[in-house]
Amino acid sequence: MKAILVMFDSLNRRFLPPYGCDWMQCPNFSRLAAGSAVFDNCYAGSMPCMPARREMHTGRYNFLHRSWGPLEPFDDSMPEMLRKAGIYTHLITDHQHYWEDGGATYHNRFSTYEFFRGQEGDRWKALVPAGDDTVGQEPHLAIRGQDLVNRRYLDDEREHPQTKVFDAGLEFIQTNCERDRWFLQVETFDPHEPFFSYEKYRELYAKPYDGPKIDWPDYGPVTEQPETVQYIRDQYSALLTMCDASLGRILDLMDEKNLWDDTMLIVCTDHGYLLGEHDWWAKMVQPWYDENIHTPLFIWDPRSKVRGERRQALVQTIDFGPTLLDFFGLAPTQDMEGRPLKDTISDNETIREAGLFGAFGMHVNVTDGRYVYMRGPDDPVNQKLLEHTLMPTQMRERFSPEQLRNAELIDGLSFTKGTPVLRMPATRPHMLDTTVLETLLFDLANDPEQKHPLAAPDIELRMINLMLDLMRRNHAPASQFERLGLPIEGPATLDYTRTGRPKTR
Repeated sequence: MKAILVMFDSLNRRFLPPYGCDWMQCPNFSRLAAGSAVFDNCYAGSMPCMPARREMHTGRYNFLHRSWGPLEPFDDSMPEMLRKAGIYTHLITDHQHYWEDGGATYHNRFSTYEFFRGQEGDRWKALVPAGDDTVGQEPHLAIRGQDLVNRRYLDDEREHPQTKVFDAGLEFIQTNCERDRWFLQVETFDPHEPFFSYEKYRELYAKPYDGPKIDWPDYGPVTEQPETVQYIRDQYSALLTMCDASLGRILDLMDEKNLWDDTMLIVCTDHGYLLGEHDWWAKMVQPWYDENIHTPLFIWDPRSKVRGERRQALVQTIDFGPTLLDFFGLAPTQDMEGRPLKDTISDNETIREAGLFGAFGMHVNVTDGRYVYMRGPDDPVNQKLLEHTLMPTQMRERFSPEQLRNAELIDGLSFTKGTPVLRMPATRPHMLDTTVLETLLFDLANDPEQKHPLAAPDIELRMINLMLDLMRRNHAPASQFERLGLPIEGPATLDYTRTGRPKTR
């Protein structure tokens, strides 16, 4: 048995033909949908990039306990479990966050790995600035300048990191297709911003336009003119069509080598991306709307051989790891909350009533597949927010001495396998305008664009109790209940509802 996971970053499902888009040129996603089970109710969980990947490894939510960070010493890791059970695991990626301070521990869980340089602000090619105004900038401020340097070396599509990732994926498959018991993760940063592709893709969506040539919108509200918004959307579309071509190369080789008989194929993403919807760009600076949390998912399972069928069951990123473990005959650990999707693929089996999602310090969200409930904190400054970690790094930097000064070593949480953890006051997510943390309730059946929040206390109460059940099962720290104004024990009552009431903050 073999398995291939193809992962794209920031894939907005509403741009894909299998999910109703009638103008995108993505024939290989349509071809994939015809040859796999297509999930209509897949939701991401812990956001954004590395928290999502931690879920893929561990099969459990992590956004209630800490911010962006590496795998912790007590974390279960699906690729590591496979490797220790004698299954060869290989990671191929151009996702530079794996090699930053807040990644670091993920790639070494695989038997082998390959990394291709140059995406976004990857600190790759060196060019000393002409002036001194950018020297010494924090990495998150310097990435746009670094990206312009990197692009000097990517004029040819053959040199693009995405191309090299899929070249290496094909090489691995060609080399090992006759061998058994391996798992391959082919992962590209695209179509994440910046939306850098090539003329043969851009011309597919080109329209008359003489405005600013923007392919990297700022995270925040849309301030651009409508024609510029459309231009940016077209750049995303071009890059997505390039991703579609790369996907087609994998499908072609699976056809050529008859891998469909014994090889699972999962095609997924970590999250979506707002491209002007709700008058926002990107993610992390606004609520987690449908466009950036309700994700596409395609799975071919050679055991059931389901092709071209839709699946309505509510599934999440936490299910990916248990599904792969199950495929190779391994059981999920007791700390994994995700479920194997074998029976959901074959028979649309329901595996959960509701699922959580969110980013550390933002809304805590719950959905049952129809309603989405976004619970904001009582105090939008998040003064009650606490970090829990043994790995004090985040994204591109270490925790500062100031952050660690008030850290305390506390007894471990239920899933830390007896190890204590550091607990310390947390800062709110950078870039976040706390005014967006209003509590919201949406009915996706009647309002799929999420334009009309509901004032429905009875529905809200049911969603609150679903949220409480999941938070408790996830062993959320008491500070999360406190910041949300929810009871640590026992059911909520109508007194805990907020919709339909005057705002108090």
